Amino acid sequence: MDLHHTEIALRLDQLMGLSVELGNMHNIPLLLERILEVAKQITYADGGTLYRVSADQKSLCFYIVFNDSLGIYKGGTQGSAIDLPNIPLLNNDGEDNLSSVAAYAAHTGQSVNIPNVYDSELFDFSAMRQFDEQHYYVSRSFLAVPMRDHEGQLIGVLQLINAQNPVTGMTHEFSATDQRFIEALASQAAIAISRQELIKRVDTIFASFINLISLTSKEQPGAAGKSLSEALHTLDNFRDKHHIDPEVFELFVRQKMVVEYAKRLIDPVQVV
Repeated sequence: MDLHHTEIALRLDQLMGLSVELGNMHNIPLLLERILEVAKQITYADGGTLYRVSADQKSLCFYIVFNDSLGIYKGGTQGSAIDLPNIPLLNNDGEDNLSSVAAYAAHTGQSVNIPNVYDSELFDFSAMRQFDEQHYYVSRSFLAVPMRDHEGQLIGVLQLINAQNPVTGMTHEFSATDQRFIEALASQAAIAISRQELIKRVDTIFASFINLISLTSKEQPGAAGKSLSEALHTLDNFRDKHHIDPEVFELFVRQKMVVEYAKRLIDPVQVV
């Protein structure tokens, strides 16, 4: 579908609006939900799924599933529970799973834009066909875009289904412009999510640090406690035993954040 300049301007405005939200929002589940909502709005997609990488890095988990025509809202902040199986990233022989659209996008880092899935033999759409039969639905156009942060780390996959004409409601393929907009959105989103997750990891280190020096805080001047170097030595042991994130601990120390916190929380003589 060719886009008028007014439509492109509207999409740019939506993208910039989301960019502001990404910078101000600290609730990751709500952040992910807004990402999928705006992706659907920009492309007039009837449905969409946002996958996150599992903790063991071996599969993609359904995180949010929307479908307007079917009234489906699963996952996210208020949707019903998701009862769909994860998509494995590896086959039984340990090779990359490239038969799933989402897994293919995750492995290759490339977007997949399919005009009509029933005409495609590139991927395994058996689960989708079963879904269509069960819900009397017709899946047609697909767009899957990997979400990678600035370091190339896979955050998830954004998948949209059935782009629609906003006037007639007819389903059509996702255009090249649709794809470029969603790729830009996915990139922005992945960086924002990565940043928020890093903040959470730093907060965990900070909480451990606070617990260790609480006995020497200025609010408890009579308590016998640890010096800064002793507290750091204890945290260092926690890191070695993988109780705290080693990467973030190094950042915590290297950027001298720990010293700044200590100056505010413990007696100056103990900042040694």
